[in-house]
Amino acid sequence: MISTHIWLMIACSLMVNAVLFGIGIVPVLAIPALAEHAKYLIPAVVVTSLVLAPLIATLIVPRMRIRNYTKQEWQRGDLIS
Repeated sequence: MISTHIWLMIACSLMVNAVLFGIGIVPVLAIPALAEHAKYLIPAVVVTSLVLAPLIATLIVPRMRIRNYTKQEWQRGDLIS
């Protein structure tokens, strides 16, 4: 059985991957100098977003579990907030 943490990691990674891909692909397609090299840059954007998504998701997933944050931690804030 897959734990809740793993399910949250998968769901969060998919969303983070979509955002990273969007952030990376817009300049590649919008800037003419980069669009000339789109043949190489688009696969680089795909690979980079796939690699970075789980790393960024590891910062977000613990926050998605309310039991991990007490009232003091919510008031203090963290890197994301």
